[in-house]
Amino acid sequence: MSFAEEWETWHRQKEEVLSGPHGFLAITGLHWLNPDPSRFEDAPGAWSAGTDGVVVELDEGEELTVDGQVVRGRHGFGVIAERDSVHADWGDARLEIARRGGNDILRPRHPDSALRTAFKYTPAYDPDPRWVIEGRFLPYEEPRPVTVGAAVEGLEHVYDSPGQVEFELEGTRHRLTAFNGRGPGALMVLFTDRTSGVTTYAANRSLQIAAPDTDGRVSLDFNRAGNLPCAYTDLATCPLPPTENRLPVAVEAGERIPLERGGQP
Repeated sequence: MSFAEEWETWHRQKEEVLSGPHGFLAITGLHWLNPDPSRFEDAPGAWSAGTDGVVVELDEGEELTVDGQVVRGRHGFGVIAERDSVHADWGDARLEIARRGGNDILRPRHPDSALRTAFKYTPAYDPDPRWVIEGRFLPYEEPRPVTVGAAVEGLEHVYDSPGQVEFELEGTRHRLTAFNGRGPGALMVLFTDRTSGVTTYAANRSLQIAAPDTDGRVSLDFNRAGNLPCAYTDLATCPLPPTENRLPVAVEAGERIPLERGGQP
């Protein structure tokens, strides 16, 4: 498979997850839960959250399916850990119950969401091997907690950083604070650059990096710099890059501003 074909496969798979029946484009509401029970148009029941976790009170005739079991009346989801999610099904909708930035939230996902049904594709730069850059991982002696902002004003996220990634671009050395990636030893960086707000989404882009080799070497393929869900919808709580991850160069690679945010084909 050629370099371009591998990139096309990556991009297509990413789009399929995003626009799936219960992907981020299917979200219809971001509901912040508190001790006072509240009802919402896009979910059944009255929802609340307290020291015992998230609870829903379902009226007569209302039901959810949780872990394959039909539940009625009062149901407790328990205390949800930070950045974790649990799910309940309601007809063809899926309800995400989660905790973000110390807050319990409810995010219903409906396949007939207008944002999802109207979705076409995400514009991107043509893949170019010159944007595959070798670097090295500089681990900390111990992971360091890093507090970053969020797409939702006033919200903060705290992630453990195992170290930094160093690389050269246009003759200048750069370092990006890294967080844990999707697999054992893998890394992830959030960043902005001089294309941000011009041709790429202003708030952030993310890049997954395979685990370093035994000498600490890593490969940064900026062709796979991708949008987070907040690039498409205001119903996301995505983290923002640490201040030091704002690159002073233009990274003309990866995904561009979505059409939904005024991006150009």
